[in-house]
Order: sequence, then C-alpha cells, then structure tokens
Amino acid sequence: MKNLRLKAARAGKDLSQDDLAKLCGVSRQTISAIEKGDYNPTINLCIAISKALDKTLDELFWE
Repeated sequence: MKNLRLKAARAGKDLSQDDLAKLCGVSRQTISAIEKGDYNPTINLCIAISKALDKTLDELFWE
C-alpha cells in the first residue's frame, strides 16, 4: 500500500526524497520504496523519518 501521507508530509516540508534520505541516513531508493509501499521500514527508520518531518508515527505510518 502506498504511503501517501509520508509523501505529502515530505512535500509539505519542501524536501526531496534525497533530502529526506540524507536526514535519515538511508538511500533515496529506500525512501522511494517506502512511499511506493514496496518496503516496510524498521521502527528505528520510522522514528527517524517522523522526527525529520515533525510528525508522529501515527500520522505517517498507522491508519
């Protein structure tokens, strides 16, 4: 399932996939795969993404 909330939050911060990837210490391809729903991130990566985007885990990853 695509993660449109992550994509929207990233765009709202005016960050590219590469920008967010660098903030979280992963590759751009990893961020792309998460947004496409092709990769299930670890809890540590979820936390790093949430912090980088100033969102809660619930806002980004849980329905």
